[in-house]
Amino acid sequence: MRASAQVVDFPDAATRDAAAEATTIASAARGDRRAFEDLYRRHVGRVNRLCLRLTGQRELAEDCVQDAFVSAWRALPRFETRSSFSTWLHRIAVNAVLARRRGLAQSFEISVDADITTLDRRVNVDTPALDLEAAIGALPDGARHVLVLVGLYGFSHEEAARELGIAVGTSKAQLHRARQLLSARLGLVEEAS
Repeated sequence: MRASAQVVDFPDAATRDAAAEATTIASAARGDRRAFEDLYRRHVGRVNRLCLRLTGQRELAEDCVQDAFVSAWRALPRFETRSSFSTWLHRIAVNAVLARRRGLAQSFEISVDADITTLDRRVNVDTPALDLEAAIGALPDGARHVLVLVGLYGFSHEEAARELGIAVGTSKAQLHRARQLLSARLGLVEEAS
């Protein structure tokens, strides 16, 4: 008689990491500061990049990161696992940026008829090594916000519109405009004269 081999299925690294993060989130939600510090260390880089892309200003981005984590700490006991922690945290960061921008009395709306030279006033046209980050940073606020949320972070236009307090059609128009400006800036198409 042959002995049957029993197959033991070990969880892969991603499953172990997700389980460990879920445990850390639960501990932090109960007020464990060390667990929250661990979440902070895991996510601060991505939140900082998001805030920097949305604001285009290092100091303002740092303030927004701080606001986002303070808000997350306060709201963590109400966190529901319907979305991932990083998605939830990114939404808080977007709200922190928007709150700071509103506080600075800056508008997120742009005119879809704006002249393409808007970009030229923010970035030196003769810069030979213009990279994508600089080009994104040079976009008008509204176009940059929609591009970052929809184009880089995968938000739907409905989600981006809701987060930014604009109409869905405005979100679509701003994304189109952002792509036109980036294409022109990066030399992918000829600039309109």
